[in-house]
Amino acid sequence: MAVSMQVDIVSAEGEIFSGKAEMLFAQAADGEVGIMPHHTQFLSSMKPGTVRVVSGDEEGIFYVNSGIIEVQPHVVTVLADTAIRAADLDEAEAEAAKQRAEEAMANAKSETDIARAQIELAEAVAQIQSISKLRDRLHKTGLA
Repeated sequence: MAVSMQVDIVSAEGEIFSGKAEMLFAQAADGEVGIMPHHTQFLSSMKPGTVRVVSGDEEGIFYVNSGIIEVQPHVVTVLADTAIRAADLDEAEAEAAKQRAEEAMANAKSETDIARAQIELAEAVAQIQSISKLRDRLHKTGLA
């Protein structure tokens, strides 16, 4: 039996995932981190991106817009402003949001407008990447 850790992903709307996993990947403030059981304690803010939870042959894929990841030796907690299962994301809406953010950046009149558009663009791109990772996973398992 593989060594596992407890993983909890919680958003403002409620619990998105709670279960055992052998590995978790997330977008921490300084880049992607891979967490395994018995990892050293770790606390970081998170960037918009994909959180992958690996348990045996199964992989849960989630989109997180921002939040905090806390790692303890046997527990990983992701506290997110927004967390959505990749399967529940709307690809057409994410593409439209990306286009709106790109247009907002091109038409920005102030540093604040640029910063807001950059955040919206990062979130839309992260959603699209989460959908792409889910699609890749489904192709590998023959479910697509």
